[in-house]
Amino acid sequence: MKTVKINIKQLFVGLIMLGSTGVVFAQTAEPVTTTQTQTNPTIEGLKKQIETNPKDVESLAKLATAYQDATDWQNAIATWKKLSVQLPDWAPSYYSQAYSYQSAKDNENAKLAYEKYIATVKPEEVEASKKNLAYAYFFIAFNEQKDSPDKAKEHIAKSLQYDPSNQDAVKLSQTLNS
Repeated sequence: MKTVKINIKQLFVGLIMLGSTGVVFAQTAEPVTTTQTQTNPTIEGLKKQIETNPKDVESLAKLATAYQDATDWQNAIATWKKLSVQLPDWAPSYYSQAYSYQSAKDNENAKLAYEKYIATVKPEEVEASKKNLAYAYFFIAFNEQKDSPDKAKEHIAKSLQYDPSNQDAVKLSQTLNS
C-alpha cells in the first residue's frame, strides 16, 4: 500500500504541473473536435492494463491524461470521473475533470468540477495548489459575473488571494468592482 501512496504523491505533483500548463492551454486553445480517427498506442496499452486491473488508479490517471493529450475530452472526462469515484478525496481528479469540461466547451459542468476541486483540496495541499486554486476561483467568478455579481466578487477576491499576479483576475476584479 505504501507504494501506491508514493505513486499517488508523484502523480499529484505531476498533475499540478500539468494543471498549471493546462490553464494556459485552456485559455488559448482553438476548438478541437473529439473525433478520433486513429488509434493511440499509449491509450490502447493503458486500456488493456485497466481491463486487467480496474482498480489501478495510477493507470487510470495516465489514461485520462493521455486522452487529454489526444484532445479526446469526452473520454478524458469519463476517465477522470472513474478515478474520482475510486479516490473521492483526491482533488486533482476534479481539477482535471474541470479542465476537460472547459476544453469541451461545457462551462457549466466545468464550473461544478472546479467547485468540487476547491472543496476537496486539503489544508496541507493549499500551498502546492495555489495556482490551480487561483484559476478555479477565477473561472467560477468569470462565469458568475452576469448572474451573480456578488458571488463573482467573492470568488475573484479568493483568486487574487492565491495569485495576485494573474492579470486576467486583476482585470476582472476591476470590472466587477467598478
